[in-house]
Amino acid sequence: MRVPLGGVGWDALSLVDAVDDRPLIERRAVLRGGFYEMQARTVIERLPVTAGVSQQWGVSPYRGCAHACRGCGARGGHRRLGLDAGRDFDTRIVVRPNVAERLRAELPRWEGESLAVGAGGDCYQEAEATYRLMPGVVRALGEAGVPFTVYTKSPLVLRDAPLLARAGARVAVSIAFVDERIRRAVEPGAVGAQARLELVSALVEAGVECRVLMAPVLPLLSDAADQLAATVRRIAAAGAGAVEPVVLRLPAGTRSWYLEWLGQAHPGLVARYEELYDAAGLPSPEYERRITGQIEQLCRVYGMACGAGEPVGRRRGGGEQLALV
Repeated sequence: MRVPLGGVGWDALSLVDAVDDRPLIERRAVLRGGFYEMQARTVIERLPVTAGVSQQWGVSPYRGCAHACRGCGARGGHRRLGLDAGRDFDTRIVVRPNVAERLRAELPRWEGESLAVGAGGDCYQEAEATYRLMPGVVRALGEAGVPFTVYTKSPLVLRDAPLLARAGARVAVSIAFVDERIRRAVEPGAVGAQARLELVSALVEAGVECRVLMAPVLPLLSDAADQLAATVRRIAAAGAGAVEPVVLRLPAGTRSWYLEWLGQAHPGLVARYEELYDAAGLPSPEYERRITGQIEQLCRVYGMACGAGEPVGRRRGGGEQLALV
């Protein structure tokens, strides 16, 4: 029904007052080929302490990750886009097509430390085969002389091995355990541990500095002494130069998704996890010291370095930081 002539009709009101309640990403991105393309305004971003990597700043060509790792600490970022940190993170991948262009614009003002590439989602996941954003990112960082580490689980990184070697990049391949039963449960979209160990060997042979991010070590699931020993032994055999251990983090977003799975698969462990983790999602310092200490001792036995180590590449002094708009 309409109001009398001279008033405002219901049709007009619906146009004036209509609110677009779609998720932010659906209002600002272009959906193409199953991926959300979203132009980035800035790409060098501060990483939360719960990211589990040694760098404080990073660059992520993709947000979300098809590897679907239940304990991924980047899950909470999807909430800021109006998506959920569970299934959406695994299946609704956000692509930043202009990442290399923006990086070249920001790097002349960047006077910070080493950068992490891929902390918001594996930078060599399936989407990279389509978009090929990483060659531009690697070239930009290499030409600027900024030290950086690429974090990945994907053999696709071998495509860019010559470019990574020339840029002086460090590649950290994530191998937290070698038990395939655990991998199928908590990393269902990623390749198995054996494929990643072979990836480490191939990168080393190609002249790329390669280490293993032993992350995340899962409390009460992959932290037994024999499990840690088997993992470190096979990493050493693959030729990795160092191991960087990280115990599982459970920040907002990750915590609910991981504990939901844990309650279904291992209900008897939920109470222990609640005791082990603080409100920020960090594990007990005593527990973390014990686990990293065990791994450090194993690394000494097998002749590998343990820990983050010094950043590679040409360092530039600290200074004013980029505003993240």
